[in-house]
Amino acid sequence: MATTYPSETSPKRNAPGIGRRILSTAAGVGRFLLLNWMFTLGLSLLVALYLFGAIGEMLVDPRRADMGANPLNLSPSRDNPLGTEGFGRDMLTLMVIGIPNTFKIGLLAGGVGVLLGALIGLLAGYYRGILDTIFSSFADVMLVIPVLAILITVSAYVRVMTVVLMALIVGLLAWPLPARVIRAQTLSLRERLFVVVSKLSGQNDFEIIFIQILPNLTAYLAAAFVGAVSSGILASVGLEVLGLGPQNVPTIGRSLYHAFTYSAMFRGMWWWWAPPIVTLAVIFTGLFLMSISLDKYANPRLQGAQRG
Repeated sequence: MATTYPSETSPKRNAPGIGRRILSTAAGVGRFLLLNWMFTLGLSLLVALYLFGAIGEMLVDPRRADMGANPLNLSPSRDNPLGTEGFGRDMLTLMVIGIPNTFKIGLLAGGVGVLLGALIGLLAGYYRGILDTIFSSFADVMLVIPVLAILITVSAYVRVMTVVLMALIVGLLAWPLPARVIRAQTLSLRERLFVVVSKLSGQNDFEIIFIQILPNLTAYLAAAFVGAVSSGILASVGLEVLGLGPQNVPTIGRSLYHAFTYSAMFRGMWWWWAPPIVTLAVIFTGLFLMSISLDKYANPRLQGAQRG
């Protein structure tokens, strides 16, 4: 009798399947970007701005962002394309270094806020009952309390503020709105037929929440993340303009703080305050376009509208 051995799956046989999945995913992303031109335009603005900072850091001398590294209050020239500010720091170098730091604060704050909000929203929406009542009531209270006032109070007691610490503080206060959105969708999804079938097939609550329900919330999570990033950058810039941000790290908000403190606008030094404001305008325009596009993509009431 011939002996049969279990066939081993060759990596070479799996390679075409993996390649097809990658191509299928890339094609899906390409179709999404083509159909949602507002999202593509907003993302392009943000990527271009981030690359300006990331590539610029390799081309500029970071020592030019130190106090006294250049003559004071120079208008834009060949050697200083964006001029210098009242401390002798080159504005172009400050923008190149400050843009990635501002993005870092926004992305970290948005990630923390959406992660907490999604976890709380999933648990509250799935289990309902007293857990839902507690989380929903706490989220409602947090939504009506001025977040900036809490941030100012907390930041005033922090001795050494860093970019990461500031992002964590902002992110820990950014979860209520994502939590409400995810909770509302989870309450609807938990009654769907596929959840009932999953329970009958023996899946536990953890598997149902994170394997069955969570993948159906991708669009809502993406929209919540964009909103949280926008709120995180806005809150961090507000703190920095008040002088409560990182002291020794160049950021967009920190540049505005120095410009406003030393009356750059009234002294006619437009090159001190204009570049940070234009940079923030580009950031929020990009985030706004992405948010509108994702809203139309995720909101069932807007699915009949033309996607942008």
